[in-house]
Amino acid sequence: MSQKSFTLIEIMIVVAIICILAAVSVPGLLRARVQANESSAQSALKTMATAEVAFRGANPLYATLEELGNATPAYIDPVLASGLKNGYSFSISDISTETYCATAQPQVQGITGARSFCITDDGVLRIQAAGGAIADRAACLALPSG
Repeated sequence: MSQKSFTLIEIMIVVAIICILAAVSVPGLLRARVQANESSAQSALKTMATAEVAFRGANPLYATLEELGNATPAYIDPVLASGLKNGYSFSISDISTETYCATAQPQVQGITGARSFCITDDGVLRIQAAGGAIADRAACLALPSG
């Protein structure tokens, strides 16, 4: 009675093929994740800009993230109000009666995102292609729009 089975060589060939397929597909998946995080960050900044306009309509100053999240009813969701969402860190600075600057930067450069973003009271989303922190409103205004 002969038993049918796989030889060690056949099993090694199958494992090698699986490894090659994984090596080809994993970088594409990671790139797609970075792009999804960046799209989410851009959308969150647009939401923050809309919330700032609504908040400013009822108050003398623009708001911090905490104020936008703690208002009743809240202007933004609690996750975004915490300052961390989908691999990005969010902050609002240069707050006054006339201006604000909201920024988003990757929590881990190159892993959770590659680019940083900002938006000010003019409502234009701007991109810093190299990533990293955007110092203030003036630095944001110097960046190209996206």
